[in-house]
Amino acid sequence: MFEKLKNALTSLSTSVTQKTLTESEIEKVLWDFEIALLESDVAEEVVDGLVGKVKNELIGVKLQRSTSTLKYLNEQLSQIIRKYFSEVNKLDLLQLIEEKRGQRKPFIIVFLGINGTGKTTTVAKLTHFFKKRGHSVVLSCSDTHRPGAIEQLSEHANCLDVKAVYQRYGADPAAVARDTVAYANNHDIDIVMVDTAGRMQTNRNLMDEVSKIIRVIKPDLRIFIGDALAGNDAVSQAKEFLKYTGFDAVILTKVDADSKGGAALSITYTTRKPIIFVGGGQSYDDLTPFKPEEFISTLLN
Repeated sequence: MFEKLKNALTSLSTSVTQKTLTESEIEKVLWDFEIALLESDVAEEVVDGLVGKVKNELIGVKLQRSTSTLKYLNEQLSQIIRKYFSEVNKLDLLQLIEEKRGQRKPFIIVFLGINGTGKTTTVAKLTHFFKKRGHSVVLSCSDTHRPGAIEQLSEHANCLDVKAVYQRYGADPAAVARDTVAYANNHDIDIVMVDTAGRMQTNRNLMDEVSKIIRVIKPDLRIFIGDALAGNDAVSQAKEFLKYTGFDAVILTKVDADSKGGAALSITYTTRKPIIFVGGGQSYDDLTPFKPEEFISTLLN
């Protein structure tokens, strides 16, 4: 997934010599590094920030001949990239759910994003994840716009043996979500999963609609579903959804489909929100917790 970034960092590490590093030498090496990052779909503002930090770290550095340049540069680059991920607030989802259970109230999650990112499938995968850990779940079919959306989520509910709450197409999505929360309260359900309509970030009416859902049910967690293949557009989507919904976390989808790896770094850098899961494939088990250290290790191996 991260092959281009990995190759770019390796090239940077092996291109400099063991001496006092000058600005002109660093800029010459960083040119190829910058191009490789852009080709890997890292957003331009992120590339500028990362390249600037690398440059500041390396100019004027004096290395002993016994010091491995490759090892030194890998350590510096690792620290810079690790800082991006360490600056976001950590989120222990299972602990948050347990705390809400202690209050005998359902934990409410709203899923946000545009059409085509795999939002509904991700809702089903996360439902499976929770059920495997002993939690009860109810699904809210609050996408009342897209033809087939209610049937799609209902079919997932049947396969996963959970309840799906829905109304007719064209119904108020906030009302559907409210009914689902009421069902959870009445039946002692642990988790409410609210699937919303996919919407372009430029569609103000639909963005206002999802804001209404959030105001009505006051979710405990708002998750933005980002497409790893969307490149720079994933960043613009995330920024706009953050502005309207103030989402708390990100799930990145389609990481198995020849992604160049830039979306994870770009979204984390621009939103300062944690990526909590990555998804790929069609199986319900194809959703795994995102581990920044594994990402960095693969990147800088």
